[in-house]
Amino acid sequence: MRLKIESTDRLGISQEILAVFASLSWDVIAIEVITNFTYVHIKPEHLSITEVEYCLKDINGIISCRPIALLPTQRREKHLQVLLDRIPDPIIDIDENGLILAVNRSAENLLLDGSVITGVEGLVIDQFIEQSFKTLVTNKPTSCSLTIDGQSYIADVSPIFLGEKEGKVGNKKQKISGAVIVLRTMKTLGNQISLLQSQKDQGIESIIGQSSKMKVLIEQTLRYAELDLPVLISGETGTGKELIARALHTASQREKSPFLAINCAAISEHLLESELFGYAPGAFTGAQKGGKPGLFELANGGTIFLDEIAEMSVYLQAKLLRFLQDFKYRRVGGTKELVANVRIISASHQNLTSLLEKKLFREDLFYRLNVLNLDLPPLRDRADDISLLTHYFIDNAARQVNQSTPKITEQALGTLLAYHWPGNIRQLQNILFRVVALDTKLLIEKSDLVTALSQLEKPSLPSDNLLDENIYQMEVDSHNEDWAKLKAKFESQLLNKLYPLYPTTRKLAQRLNVSHNKIAMKLREHKIAN
Repeated sequence: MRLKIESTDRLGISQEILAVFASLSWDVIAIEVITNFTYVHIKPEHLSITEVEYCLKDINGIISCRPIALLPTQRREKHLQVLLDRIPDPIIDIDENGLILAVNRSAENLLLDGSVITGVEGLVIDQFIEQSFKTLVTNKPTSCSLTIDGQSYIADVSPIFLGEKEGKVGNKKQKISGAVIVLRTMKTLGNQISLLQSQKDQGIESIIGQSSKMKVLIEQTLRYAELDLPVLISGETGTGKELIARALHTASQREKSPFLAINCAAISEHLLESELFGYAPGAFTGAQKGGKPGLFELANGGTIFLDEIAEMSVYLQAKLLRFLQDFKYRRVGGTKELVANVRIISASHQNLTSLLEKKLFREDLFYRLNVLNLDLPPLRDRADDISLLTHYFIDNAARQVNQSTPKITEQALGTLLAYHWPGNIRQLQNILFRVVALDTKLLIEKSDLVTALSQLEKPSLPSDNLLDENIYQMEVDSHNEDWAKLKAKFESQLLNKLYPLYPTTRKLAQRLNVSHNKIAMKLREHKIAN
């Protein structure tokens, strides 16, 4: 029987209550005392509340006595367990020796899947994971990759310290008494990353356009969304290739799974490899202790968008081709073969057919990626859509700068229709945002747009006079400098000459007709600031 006994706040009253129970040989299972209340669990269970009240009648200060279902601590534990069981992520509480103290329902289902064991409390967590728990628990919260029954998870490990404060007390380091482990599936993490990449849904309805070319493109996109095949999207910079890729994903059966995008031109070859395929623990200096999953692993069941695929190195092209054959891969530095069920959507503003002829892009990879293709028209070829896009971007810009939506004159709209838009939709959006942000009269006139367009025109690049003989003049020490040293000297002089004229790796790569990654590597090799 569990009782709630209310009393006055008198010293020793709880001891008197226990003394009465002891005199009657009633077994006290648990007791909790707070001001004015004594909660007690006693046996035998068949006692009546009348009997208990009669036995306590001589104690001065007793106000009431009534039966309850649970003691306060038991009630809190029950509510906490219900709360934990509602959390879909598996949660495991272990002590300093790796013994499981408590789990929520998701963790219990995961650990007991297909097992004859009836409970996991008291078991060592090492028998369920491929790593040792000692490598997981450190003196600060960490995240690492964890494998359970062949399935990869991201484990958020939070250490628990003895005492009130974590870390150190004075100069004495506190002892770790255990840890709480929260497991997240790769799909869950992939969906979270996908949400961070795009804060709003971008389906087919977000594509603005009523021109004949856009109607055909939208129709093709919807048809291709139903086919679970690779898609290659081509089009000039700023035409909305990623928007089309997201629309393909949203309209497909993979809609509820992650959509992850990566720009192949934005990062170096080795970093891109680990971003795509992940890496195993200890794969290289500075690698995370538990390894790291790649985008293919995180996007399992969903879609990967490889933007600027033409910038991918030949080595990674070969590795991507191998993956596309059976969707099997290994993490960098790993030996275990993994499988990813992903749809590949790739894009490039370059002419891949031309790159094939120059042997700068693998022909076999091109045919793997180009099963279905979409060609996005430049803005100058869809003049019928400029008015729609203009009003949309003006309204959107006004909301962002928190002001009323300005109107645009017919003459100003005519200026936009007559412009050639080398930067396509992105350039139109930037121009209109700039004009709206600086507008004070709530009316966009032709002069406003003429000024904005002239300010954003690309400045002409200075002539580098690459035929200048000074670039090629080097002092050669025939005794000490071999071919490799002379080649390195020439590269250094060439880069030092041209980099000030083309101050980004992309511009310099375009000038010398080589890849962006090669220029970045050579600038680092010759210690030229980039």
